[in-house]
Amino acid sequence: MSEGTRRGRAAQAASAAPEVSPAPLCALRHASARLKRAGSVQPEGMSFRPTGGRTASRSDSPTGAAAVRLPLVPLLVLAAVGFASVTTELLPAGLLPEIGAEFGVKESATGILTAGYAAVIVVTVIPLMAVTARLPRRMLLLVGLAAFVASNLLLAASTTFEVAVIARLLGGVAHGLVWALMAPYVARIVPEAKVGRAMAIVFAGNSIGAAAGTPFATALGAAIGWRAAFVALAVPVAVLAVLVAITVPPRPGLGRSKSGSVAQAVRCPGVAAIALAAPLLLLAHFALLTYIAPFLAHMGLPAFARSLSLSVLGGAGLAGIWFAGLTADTRPRRSLIGATIVLAAALAALAVAGASLVAALALIAVWGASFSATAVINQAALLKAAGPLKDAATSVAVVTTQLGIALGAVYGGVAFDVAGVGLLPVAAALPAALALAIALRARHAAYPPGSREGAARARRYAGSPSTVTSTRPGQGASRPAIGLASSSDGAS
Repeated sequence: MSEGTRRGRAAQAASAAPEVSPAPLCALRHASARLKRAGSVQPEGMSFRPTGGRTASRSDSPTGAAAVRLPLVPLLVLAAVGFASVTTELLPAGLLPEIGAEFGVKESATGILTAGYAAVIVVTVIPLMAVTARLPRRMLLLVGLAAFVASNLLLAASTTFEVAVIARLLGGVAHGLVWALMAPYVARIVPEAKVGRAMAIVFAGNSIGAAAGTPFATALGAAIGWRAAFVALAVPVAVLAVLVAITVPPRPGLGRSKSGSVAQAVRCPGVAAIALAAPLLLLAHFALLTYIAPFLAHMGLPAFARSLSLSVLGGAGLAGIWFAGLTADTRPRRSLIGATIVLAAALAALAVAGASLVAALALIAVWGASFSATAVINQAALLKAAGPLKDAATSVAVVTTQLGIALGAVYGGVAFDVAGVGLLPVAAALPAALALAIALRARHAAYPPGSREGAARARRYAGSPSTVTSTRPGQGASRPAIGLASSSDGAS
């Protein structure tokens, strides 16, 4: 057989070989991590040099992942994209009276501009990500930003309310696409050991958009008109699209082994738990946030407490994101569980101490910081748990996020009517407590220990008596084993 014939047959065999299903890859990834984290069984006949209870790893080297600097410029551009998308999503809420008056529509009916926006995200994001899985990721991100620009300009130029609704539905499709792409994109341009810190940078754009961008744009709309406000928002989004094309590194479409279905992603250990716990925390957050004004009034606080509390909530959220950036990679499990406990406690305590302005603001600050920290840590945990199925898992997270926001308002309204506004914080604390129970039960798969948590366990193991015995010929007596942890201890 000639050399050319052999090569041709080898190529045919390679092309005919089935690709590995991504679901087993998730299971294999987690099984490998569990074996590495165990680190308590010393292989027969092997001896190791003492490490002083500390594990040497590739990231300890200046050339390792820990020494790699984050690509700050692309991350800041993506954070600005998050800022613009959140501002676009929330802007109509502050301008509903003006929009309704111009179209001759009741203010209650204009609520479809926000409700329809969220509904179209839920309906379209999963099939949209499935259809576009093989397309280059940066190109898709640019398409989403272009759709944002078109949505805002169409809304500004709309001559009927129906056209305005269509414009907002287009914006909802763009929002779902952009956010389903953003988190996996971040995970692909930074070292795995720094995904949490990178997500904290990007999520800061969300918080700033909610705390400052939306109020500013609303005030601008009141000053120059709601149509001009949407045009003013379209311009920086167009600029951001140019910056994304220049600064954000391109990433190819997904291969078959990485573009698995949502069902495959959910079967990855830990993904389902995170996708359930995270929206429960959103539900708790929005159950009280939606009705914060009547609650503060019920507690007898002055009228200015409403705007002040929202400012405190937003500012504390930035502090929570900063905290998550420090701990999401090194101590994810303890940080997530601790922040969830603090969140539930702060919400419940508002029902008791909310009559004092100082106490109420302090608890609102704790609420804002702990909630924002859980959001970042959960997103980083989801990316790690999903393994090669980041995009499919993130599309699920986008849907559950919108459901958590929408159902939070509904749940809060029901609690308002049934239990009374004074007990609304207690009602909000209940889904947070349920999220805590889910996190505790699924902590091994969903929130494996980080590098610092794993190192601490390795040190504890190194200081404990060993039961490992040597089985080399001629060595019958047992001897203590040197503490050894995997170089990837705690990695998922």
